Amino acid sequence: MGKKYMCIYENIKNDILQGNYKPGEKFPSENDFCKMYNTSRGTVRRALDMLSEEGLVNSVHGKGSFVLENNQITFSFGNLVSFAEVSSINGNEFSTSVPMFEEVLIDEVLHEKTSLEKGKEAYKLYRTRSLDNENIILDVNYFLKDNVLNLTKKIAEKSIYKYIEEELNTKIGFAKRIIKIEQANSIDKKYLDMKSYNFIVVVKNFVYLNNGTQFEYTESRHRPDRFEFSDFARRR
Repeated sequence: MGKKYMCIYENIKNDILQGNYKPGEKFPSENDFCKMYNTSRGTVRRALDMLSEEGLVNSVHGKGSFVLENNQITFSFGNLVSFAEVSSINGNEFSTSVPMFEEVLIDEVLHEKTSLEKGKEAYKLYRTRSLDNENIILDVNYFLKDNVLNLTKKIAEKSIYKYIEEELNTKIGFAKRIIKIEQANSIDKKYLDMKSYNFIVVVKNFVYLNNGTQFEYTESRHRPDRFEFSDFARRR
């Protein structure tokens, strides 16, 4: 089956996001997709399952698959995607700046905070995400140097995950996430346009490679008025 299901998934997803399939519209049948992409039903079904898990389509037994309303999907916790990918999905024109880029040693204090292996060297970054000329997200990133070789500020301004997967040919596997509401600290107030808000939505990400090695810890710190986080659950 290879990666053909991924190409089908991406093509159909792009068609949904571009409005070629409208919310409530019935999808072509699996057999129609098989003919369209010259592939097996198993491959098509796998692509449709991914779209279903992402909350873009819903399959009704005996009736087929239907497109779901998707303009409210922002940050989905059912998938591990980069910020650049999320921005593209939502059609948002974000800009990223990197006001801090330095190398640190994971000591006992940082190990307790990040769970990254003690004694390892890491890149520490601050990345601000700006929308409509307002800084509304601050990402505090730690990446182990052993796993993200030759990372630069220029790369960090674009997509670190794309660099890892396409340039370093390394597969990112999975993440553990914790969501908290915290009082805004001095760093938030320095780098974000907080307005009158004195609290922040913090998403802590512990990210692992396919082999189970943790290579990243990120705190994504969000101004609370501009973002919602979503998931899509299905009763089996």
